[in-house]
Amino acid sequence: MKENPEHYLLDCSGCELDLRRNPAVMGIVNLTPDSFSDGGMFQLADKKTDLDRAVNYALSMVGEGAVIIDVGGESSRPGSAKISAAEEIRRTAPFISLLRKKSDVLISIDTYKAEVADAALGEGAQIVNDISGFTFDRALPSVCRRYRAAAVLMHAPLTPQAMKWSTETLSASEEINRRVMAFLQKAVALAEDAGIDNIVIDPGFGFGKSVEENFRLLGNLRALLELRRPLLAGVSRKSFLGHAVKKQGESDLPPAERYDATAAAQTIALMNGASIIRAHDIRSAVHAAAVVSAMKNAMA
Repeated sequence: MKENPEHYLLDCSGCELDLRRNPAVMGIVNLTPDSFSDGGMFQLADKKTDLDRAVNYALSMVGEGAVIIDVGGESSRPGSAKISAAEEIRRTAPFISLLRKKSDVLISIDTYKAEVADAALGEGAQIVNDISGFTFDRALPSVCRRYRAAAVLMHAPLTPQAMKWSTETLSASEEINRRVMAFLQKAVALAEDAGIDNIVIDPGFGFGKSVEENFRLLGNLRALLELRRPLLAGVSRKSFLGHAVKKQGESDLPPAERYDATAAAQTIALMNGASIIRAHDIRSAVHAAAVVSAMKNAMA
């Protein structure tokens, strides 16, 4: 039983997301040319988006068990180039509009910009997934409140442009768990002060953290449940996993070859209390969630 079961029944712009008993899988759709794993997947030769293909891909994720589709229009990989809000809206709003016409799946907009969130929510999205935990754009909370959108608040100590890949193995002097906990406490308080109570927290795997720090967070994920909010784990295909499974003297495995490592990390996250798994590979994430849920339910 969760400490605050009411916080695990989320109102997402009038639509319900019930995380009280079983976890949910969030499918990733990146409408970007430069995301670390699947950038350019839906881009046509003229730099336009193949909307039909992208929507069919999202619908296939729903068919495999995704409860949420997370839509991104700007890459947040380390060293990525920042784009304008107008360009981000151009990439995401038409897709959200078309997907909403074809499905009632929950839609999340992966952005830290108030203007982009406003456009996405206006087209039918119900969740804002902010990598900055409301710290990059102070106007974003008011947009979420106006649409009664749920908010995913993630820990990111730096902007994507300033971050490096998670291949460094040394730890920072300050304990990573304390840093993430303190950041997310402030983010939740900021959201609550803005009148937002439907909140999910995300430790931000791979964002400004060393390999060792990422694994320490994964192993101690349960400590974040002290914040009494649902926990999202976004470990899918992350570079720290590739670093862990590579053979000595070899380069890190590319993102598409981190499938098994991802499944292992997702299972660990679920065992440690994650309520949402953000995934590229839906079937394996759904199976991991089902197995962990079956075990926990049998032990209840």
